[in-house]
Amino acid sequence: IVVGSELEALILEMNLIKRHQPKYNVHLKDDKHYPYIKAHWADPFPKVTVTRRLSDDGGRYFGPYTSVWAVHQTLDVLRKVFPYLTCDRVITGQDPRACLYYDIKLCLAPCVGAVDQDTYRAMINDLCRFLRGRTEPVIGRLNDEMVRASQEMDYERAGAFRDQLIAIEKVVEGQKVISQDKIDSDVIAFARDERDACVQVFFIRGGKLIGREYFILEGTRQADDRELVEAFVKQFYTKAAYIPQRVLLPMEIEEAGIIETWLHSRRGGPKVRLLVPRRGAKKNLVRLAAENAAETLVSLRARWEADRSKHVQALAELQSSLDLPGPPNRIECYDISNLQGTAAAGAMVVFVQGAPNKSMYR
Repeated sequence: IVVGSELEALILEMNLIKRHQPKYNVHLKDDKHYPYIKAHWADPFPKVTVTRRLSDDGGRYFGPYTSVWAVHQTLDVLRKVFPYLTCDRVITGQDPRACLYYDIKLCLAPCVGAVDQDTYRAMINDLCRFLRGRTEPVIGRLNDEMVRASQEMDYERAGAFRDQLIAIEKVVEGQKVISQDKIDSDVIAFARDERDACVQVFFIRGGKLIGREYFILEGTRQADDRELVEAFVKQFYTKAAYIPQRVLLPMEIEEAGIIETWLHSRRGGPKVRLLVPRRGAKKNLVRLAAENAAETLVSLRARWEADRSKHVQALAELQSSLDLPGPPNRIECYDISNLQGTAAAGAMVVFVQGAPNKSMYR
């Protein structure tokens, strides 16, 4: 396949790998299923939801994350600070009454006109800033609104802003300031064993560590460390909703210049730099990420071994209870449903070695 530049070749290579999933290539485990937080910014009154697809639909996306449970926990906390919509009502502001969420202060109830569109969108914009780690502008705006409401003697509204500020401060007090240069950065490091590799990513926004995620890589046995890091960077930033200005890596990678150009084309604005720190605070961050990756991999390995032993025990019990000649290493379950004898539909689920194999579901 002939292309016009090294950048086009890189993009084509990543697309072909994604489409064909070569057996011996390094790839993210279950990368199709990572959840994102989506603010439906194109809507007049944006909702905030969890999605597993990135679309060019005007929405604002945050992620990917590895745990959908953790995403929902995060949104539960944020909703107490930014009470956003979750329902599918058409918002006219003329509904006769609001739902229960308004009464328990988890929604501003634009459906009944309790808040206007500009105020609601300003709140969602604050939520998006918050998810990017931009807490100072949010706190500043809420402070200004609180003072203005107080000067207008609208003390109920001022109290609501005060409560919002207190809730935000409780959330951000655990965010550690680790850099004085205020440049958005991702810190990437890894640990590996004979079978798998675990990559840890620290997200630093405005000088604060706002979160971290780990990702498991498969197909790493024949790959050296440089190949592993390069493969992860390509795959992760293909899916990432936000690309920072700086990415700190544990080692040099072969196509760094081309990858920087590609990341800059995706990000826009200032150039993206891939750096390998040699000393100082940045080097310590990479080392800390590597230590976290090693601990995570050990913990996951112990959990996987425990799960495997449970599966073996369960299959042995099934073999004994059903008087089978061997353990039922493949189990198929079927169900047929119909509507009064018509529109029949069947489904099959498959368990292999005691674990569900969803790729075989029909």
